[in-house]
Parts: sequence; structure tokens; C-alpha cells
Amino acid sequence: MNTAETLEENYQRAAQAIKEADGLLIAAGAGMGVDSGLPDFRGKNGFWKAYPALGKVNIDFHRIASPEAFMKMPERAWGFYGHRLKLYRDTVPHDGFRLLREMGATLQHGAFVYTSNVDGQFQKACFPQNTVCEIHGSIHQLQCMSNCHQTWPADEFQPEVDLDQCRLVSPLPRCPRCHELARPQILMFNDWRFIADAVEKQEIQFDAWVSRAKNIVTIEIGAGTNLPSIRHFSECTNKGFLIRINPTDARISKAYNKQGVSLPVGALEGLRGIVAAM
Repeated sequence: MNTAETLEENYQRAAQAIKEADGLLIAAGAGMGVDSGLPDFRGKNGFWKAYPALGKVNIDFHRIASPEAFMKMPERAWGFYGHRLKLYRDTVPHDGFRLLREMGATLQHGAFVYTSNVDGQFQKACFPQNTVCEIHGSIHQLQCMSNCHQTWPADEFQPEVDLDQCRLVSPLPRCPRCHELARPQILMFNDWRFIADAVEKQEIQFDAWVSRAKNIVTIEIGAGTNLPSIRHFSECTNKGFLIRINPTDARISKAYNKQGVSLPVGALEGLRGIVAAM
């Protein structure tokens, strides 16, 4: 059987699994946003291509995406996150989000999103907030850098960034309670002060949804191996039928071979292929 025939067969298997399911679990990594024009920061070269100013001074993703960066170089840390915040605000979710929403609408218990993405694109694509679990937090929320435990929406923060230097040139955001520096409410590297209240609430909503559905099919999209939290979740936490969409590593572990299919394509192409087979 050639590769094209194998892919078509897998589309058919994926479509049949969704038809037989009563709930659709959408597990999404950074690759979900690529078809919307968002970068996925694959490797140092990919990150520095998106942020050449950081490459010039040898600051990689792990270093800038940390509380230490906000303590030692807040204008540069907010240059990075301020640019991302504006980028996500301006981005239009690709049509694959609509296809997922419509798939879920045909099932008894609908769809639930479990994602490591902090961009808020699922909510922007009209997924209800109570059906989305953002395990790493959201860039659209801020938290205080001090111990006052204050969190608030980032709506009023309008960052102005000098991209040539990757520096915030508008005033740094401050806590409305104690006026200390604010940071995104995102789980960063070496982060012991991330306020996880919102994530914990979302996890409770997810657990309640899982307890209602009896035959869940998981569509995992764009989940990488460098930060494998979503891949691990898909294979180890949930044991239903797994559809893995990933253009660079769609392999599924041997334990899952009999109840899963690999689609080695991008998010939008894979979702369109599944819909065409339904």
C-alpha cells in the first residue's frame, strides 16, 4: 500500500471513530496555530528567525520565557510577550477551528479543548470558555510579580514594542493593587510563582466533562516532542481512540497502535481530510 492510500485509509478510520464517539477531546499544541500564521518556535533557529533581536544577544526561548527575565530585563521580557500579545489579538483563527467546533456539535457531549497554547485562539474561534482548559495559562491574563496574588485581564494593556531591539517602549504594566511589576499569567520555565487558580478551575470542568462522556475520541493537533505535555496527556491520560495530526512526528506509541491513527500533515489539511471522509 502506498503512502497516499495509507493516508486515505487513516482519514476513513478517523472519520468512523468520530461518528461512533459521544465526545470529542481536542488536544492542541503550538502546531495548531501555524495555519493561522503563528510561529511555533521549533528549535533555536526557528525562535531566532521570529525574534532576530534575541538571536543577536544569544537569548533563547527558555531564557526569555522565565520569571527571571522579568526580574532582570523587564523591558526585553515584555518586548517578547507584548509582541506576542498583540500578535494573538490580531490573528484570525484558521478554518480548522470551525471544522472542530462543527464536529463536536454533532456529538452528544460536544467538544472539550485541552491545550498548552496560551494564545486564546479557541475562545476567539467561538469555543465556550467553560470547554477550554489552558494548562499553561493565558497571555490574555496578567498577574502580579509580588506576593499579593492579584490577577486581572490584560485588556487595558496596549504594548508598544520596538521589534528591532525586542523591547517594550510603552510603560511597563503594574499591579492595580500594589503597583509592582506585572507579568503574563503563563506557566514559564523555572516558574514557582505561577498563579494556577484559573487552570485548576478549568481542570475541574474538564474532569466533569470526561465523567459524562463514555466514548471519547481524541484529536491531537500540532503537539511537539520538545515540550511533550500534550502528547503525554493524549497517550497516557486518556485511553480512547487517538487521532494524531502532526507534519513532523505523527507516530503513535505501540501501545496505541490498534486504537489510533497517524496523519502526517498540518492541522488544517488534516481536519479537512477527516471532514471529507465523514
